[in-house]
Amino acid sequence: MEKKTFNYKFVQNKECEYFPCHKINDIEKFNCLFCYCPLYSLGDQCGGNFKYTKTGIKNCTDCNLPHIKDIGYQHIQEKIKKVLENVKKY
Repeated sequence: MEKKTFNYKFVQNKECEYFPCHKINDIEKFNCLFCYCPLYSLGDQCGGNFKYTKTGIKNCTDCNLPHIKDIGYQHIQEKIKKVLENVKKY
């Protein structure tokens, strides 16, 4: 039986000039797959650790959720349905 892998869920680019772009305890588990969070447009419903600036801009600097190996991918897959609903044309 062939071993099933899930390599598509984890990407790391240590050559990136911003790597790692967020503070994280275990750099080997830092996932770059969602470099730009696809949940940004959900505002306060994204589930991440964000703040709004005084001018109303969403600041995700303290959010590691999309970058946590094994957890981030699953979280985004669950929440992306809401993003798709928001942009769906009826």
